[in-house]
Amino acid sequence: MPMQPWFPDAKLGIFIHYGLYAVEGVAESWSFYYGDISREAYLSQLNGFTADGYDPAAWAELFAQAGARYAVLTTRHHDGFALWDSAYGELNVTASPAGRDLVGPFADALRERGLKVGLYYSHSDWNHPDYPSVRGPQAHPSPYVTPPEGQEDPAAWARYLAYRDGQIDELVERYRPDLLWFDGEWERSEEQWGIDGLADRILAVRPQTVLNGRMLSRGDYATPEQGVPIMPPDGPWELCLTINDSWGFRPDDTNHKPVGHLVRYFAETIGAGGNLLLDVGPTADGRILPEQADRLKGLGAWIERHAEAVYGTTAGMPAGHHHGPSTLSADRRTLYLTCFDPPRDTVAVRGLRNAVLRARVVGADGELGHAITGELDGVPGILWIDAPPAGAIDPHATVIALELDGELDLYRGRGRD
Repeated sequence: MPMQPWFPDAKLGIFIHYGLYAVEGVAESWSFYYGDISREAYLSQLNGFTADGYDPAAWAELFAQAGARYAVLTTRHHDGFALWDSAYGELNVTASPAGRDLVGPFADALRERGLKVGLYYSHSDWNHPDYPSVRGPQAHPSPYVTPPEGQEDPAAWARYLAYRDGQIDELVERYRPDLLWFDGEWERSEEQWGIDGLADRILAVRPQTVLNGRMLSRGDYATPEQGVPIMPPDGPWELCLTINDSWGFRPDDTNHKPVGHLVRYFAETIGAGGNLLLDVGPTADGRILPEQADRLKGLGAWIERHAEAVYGTTAGMPAGHHHGPSTLSADRRTLYLTCFDPPRDTVAVRGLRNAVLRARVVGADGELGHAITGELDGVPGILWIDAPPAGAIDPHATVIALELDGELDLYRGRGRD
């Protein structure tokens, strides 16, 4: 099934890591896996998970201000704690002081604000008694993952898959997600997970659901984390990025990225044809920290000023043509050049075969002068664009629009001997 067109057009999504781990501010799931905290202490956080300040409408409003077109909520991480009143398993939100479904209000609030609904779900569950019952393709030292050598229990694994499938059925049928964001796939093979059957099960109920790459051969797009890929993945993709250094709420992590850095991540990602999935970690009572909210708003202000160079565009020119990322309008006749440093004299573009009808700064009035030097026998010269006036320079990244005489045509040769 072809990719749903809303996804590559969305450009920005918000990732929300919200769960038990926020109570003590420890690493999500991994803290007990690696022994940073005991399993008993980790699970005791259940008693402090209140969601007293949980306001999904306020979340949705903030995400819209950020310029996001979708959001993804961790409905169940590797720890097995479900944010809805699941009939499968006992470790869910109704056993906590929150005592209510948190996924339904999230989905409703996003849709009321015109945002697409994404739900995260981990294939693995390190607290389910039937999970460590078969061995995967990789050796795992943790007892939460695999049984001792020679003690596999295929019947228990079948029970685990029935539990997983039952929870996925609930998410799909109750909340009608536009996107399902799976995780934890590395611990078993595609055959052990029953990926084909799971994908068919989802799409039979909701055929338009987008599935991320952690559905392996049935995934619709790639999901690199934290580092912008030097060579972008083939096809649709999404960069998962934290605002600080942590996915969930960590009170000791104050290393929040400046808005300017987030603008760079975003511009480089969409310039290479991807989406940015920017993560926030709410507190146990459901509040998004002011430091994170302010950065979402700051990114959103830049996106709003440069919306024409963001939404409805595709990846721009390959590296080497312009010192910075670029995007291209849907009709391929307007090229948007992002300049992270304030241009002092001129901005250069190499290998552009098109004539430029007009050069301008996005979000500012007036045109920019431009000229070509060095053209010879079909090898285009360098296009020199006059630097924008000081008043048109954006504090984070200035975008110059080049209106072309036809669809973008680039020279990719080695020059004339």
